[in-house]
Amino acid sequence: MTSKAAQTALLVAEAATDARTEEIPRQVCAVVCEGLGVDGATLSLLTDTPSRQLLAASNDDALVLEEIQFTVLEGPCLTAAHRGETVAVHDLRHEVTPWPLFGASVREKLPQVASVYALPVFFGDYVLGSVDLLARRTHALSAYELEQAEGVAEAVSAALMSTRDMLLNGGRPPAWEPQEIVRAHWFDTARAVGALASRQGLTPEDALARMRAEAFHTGRSLTDITADILRDPPQDP
Repeated sequence: MTSKAAQTALLVAEAATDARTEEIPRQVCAVVCEGLGVDGATLSLLTDTPSRQLLAASNDDALVLEEIQFTVLEGPCLTAAHRGETVAVHDLRHEVTPWPLFGASVREKLPQVASVYALPVFFGDYVLGSVDLLARRTHALSAYELEQAEGVAEAVSAALMSTRDMLLNGGRPPAWEPQEIVRAHWFDTARAVGALASRQGLTPEDALARMRAEAFHTGRSLTDITADILRDPPQDP
């Protein structure tokens, strides 16, 4: 492991040791962003399922990146989690990505972002989630640096081990950053899906798909659609 990656992995471990359990996702996300020299980072849980949740975003650009993937249900984060493999987009402005909705949305909403990387986070053989990295320069990480960054993702997995009961079993929530948006990912979207499904006789999967379609059609975020449903419960069709 390169000195940069090794130092970052060490700092991730220290953050997990020094922080309160509920602070670990936020602290780890900040360390990864700074340590790897990228312009943004996110940490997400269960990214290959409809219930994937954002735990932390280092800044507004990273948050928008996650909002896009959460809404269109495609992108490097989901692919990394589904395949259990690192995904790299070295030149987002000129490469044709395999995710047409994601690619178009990112170019529109994040024109300053030039490269994106997604690293799966494992618990044993199970993909727990992923770390997303973004940069405002193309080819921000070389193939070798990206391979070394996988060691950082392993450190993230170890750091999250002590939070597993909190994250998966409904214990106390993490100290989310930013709190309002991540709460919408964690609690409020699930509540809105349940309300829509109940009122319109849909399965939860179909209700979530309808919410995503509305978000994409209107150009609003899934968080906004969620807020509308909870503020004004859907009527029977």
